[in-house]
Amino acid sequence: MSFTRYNTEDSVVSAETVVRGLFSGDSNSLTSFFTSSTTYTEYYLDVYDSNTTINPSSSIQFDIQFGNVNGSGSAPINTAIPGYSPSRIVYGQYRNLVYGTETTNFSFDGGTSTSNSIYVINISRARYKESLLPGSFNLTLGGASGSRKFTDDSGTTNLTRFIGENRYYNIISGSNGAYYTTGTPSPYYGLFFPDLNIAVLDANALTGSNTPAFSYATGSTTAFNHIKLYNAIVSGSSFELKSSETISARYFFTRIKNSEYNYTSNPSIIDANGNLLYTTLINNPQTYITTVGMYNDNNELLAVAKLSKPLVKDFTKEALIRVKLDY
Repeated sequence: MSFTRYNTEDSVVSAETVVRGLFSGDSNSLTSFFTSSTTYTEYYLDVYDSNTTINPSSSIQFDIQFGNVNGSGSAPINTAIPGYSPSRIVYGQYRNLVYGTETTNFSFDGGTSTSNSIYVINISRARYKESLLPGSFNLTLGGASGSRKFTDDSGTTNLTRFIGENRYYNIISGSNGAYYTTGTPSPYYGLFFPDLNIAVLDANALTGSNTPAFSYATGSTTAFNHIKLYNAIVSGSSFELKSSETISARYFFTRIKNSEYNYTSNPSIIDANGNLLYTTLINNPQTYITTVGMYNDNNELLAVAKLSKPLVKDFTKEALIRVKLDY
């Protein structure tokens, strides 16, 4: 068996971004929202794409949580430790995830002040492969003061912002990554983290007069504040989001010169005395290329590429076969 080594210039790496709808069925829009009594706790509320009672195969699309730095809005887990409640645990969980510490509070206005209460929309990991697509976050919330659409501000800046290693965008009033009116600033209502699959909303900002104005309850009793955000999402009837995946590919250009691979190595063409059974192969050899095998330096087969149909090869022909490896 003969081999030809690939040279450095024989391969090139390429990458392309594949965008899909985030929700079930690769849909980029969800307009009906359902919950289940079996996934309803003080910590989180799972949101499905259909009624779980009627359709047992309903899938979780995202969940909603409420957090307060002091534990307000939920009852203490242990009365001997005031404030140690589900809302405090949720707040601590996400600030540790975002900031890498439990001493930094969330800030939604460029760091000039902090917020002690948050809502978190956590996209189900089964809904995407790599990350969420900036500019596709469009969430409509409804309430006593009407409805308003929120988006991330990825379309308003060329800068990539980070908190630690976590890429983020501000959540503003607008659509498709931009303000409703070009150049018109909008208050910040939260942070969108496309690589962490979460949106963290400022609960205090959502109570203002320019928003749907739904409020959260305080105190040391169980208030299920995350249901208030769920009701606002149901009232708004629209949540749009897409996923983004970078697929890398390496192309190997397999060059076969006219003098190469014209003779078969199949032993069945030789008789018991070592003579060719087909004398035409002596002066006019011909082979058919059907497969490209890729080996390492130990002659171990690593990958196989199949041609759609056999390729005729003889001394009068050369071939260039492009092999694509996705990873």
